[in-house]
Amino acid sequence: MTQVEVEAPPENVWQVVSDVERWPEFLPTVRRVEPLGSEELGPGSLVRISQPWMPVLTWRITEWTPGRSFTWQARSGGVTTTATHVIAPRDGGSTLTLGIDQTGLAAPLVGLLTGRRTRRYVETEATHTKRRAEQSV
Repeated sequence: MTQVEVEAPPENVWQVVSDVERWPEFLPTVRRVEPLGSEELGPGSLVRISQPWMPVLTWRITEWTPGRSFTWQARSGGVTTTATHVIAPRDGGSTLTLGIDQTGLAAPLVGLLTGRRTRRYVETEATHTKRRAEQSV
């Protein structure tokens, strides 16, 4: 889990976090984001994401609390990856928490092979999201 203090109100942070189609504009860890449906994002929505040095995954939103958080999951090769994005208000700004968890029979092997890169990506995403949200203040 990675946590950063953001000098922007929660609504600014949510705007950046929830606008997943724009992630490739400011996240070096994301090449392409493709929503697989025409509806507004919410529970059940599918999004295909391409990242450098990672397999292309389709993520299904499992929890969606506008202005506060969302969780999504991707399944591939015997592993379920769950990613969380949580925004909490604090005096003078927000706290952004990004988490990632892998379960399944192959999770230990996948963690061994990609764990360091995954942790680095999450840290980079938190830092760049913070920067983007603070620019919009």
